[in-house]
Amino acid sequence: MAVTQERFNQGMTYQQYVEQMTQNKERFLENYEKAVIAPEDAAHFAGLSEPINMLVIAEDWCGDVIAGLPVLGKILDHSGNNLNVRVFLRDQNEDIMNLYLKEGKYKSIPVFVAYDQHMNELGHFIERPSVQTDESTAFRSEFFSSHPELNTAPGTEFSDLTPDARQAVFAAMTTLRTHRAVAWNQMLVDELKRISSPVLA
Repeated sequence: MAVTQERFNQGMTYQQYVEQMTQNKERFLENYEKAVIAPEDAAHFAGLSEPINMLVIAEDWCGDVIAGLPVLGKILDHSGNNLNVRVFLRDQNEDIMNLYLKEGKYKSIPVFVAYDQHMNELGHFIERPSVQTDESTAFRSEFFSSHPELNTAPGTEFSDLTPDARQAVFAAMTTLRTHRAVAWNQMLVDELKRISSPVLA
């Protein structure tokens, strides 16, 4: 099943999504203010040969959404009318979420999907850029190796962590995210450029 134009249009605009947020809104807006789009990246989106439809699956409790979606919001400031963004809440739109499951089984978010004007998919990516994932995974493994008191094997899935381990690694990951924000934001911009590149002028 493909996403139709009618179904796409039922999503929230970027601004509508921000307005309905009930968690992490202040941090979301701070990330938007801090995000910087390089001139050559702004030119990419301003120079698309035709507007594209950008579908996003998100929830306001998700750290990767809070970090990544504001970057798309800042891109919108530079793209003229070339990006038509619609945001869907993961837990209220299973029909769309099920089309973009990570590894075919995980409801990982955010999801970014670019379509042309006829709703043909141009590209998509899930959660975060792969290089960022590799950095985060290595950091988490090193963190647990360095904190034996948490009794957690380095490769333990986040969902299987004890409350104490989850809280500890979340605090450490928040610090890492702050330290790496500029680089990770650029990785996200590069991924958004990649999935929209088939319609470059």
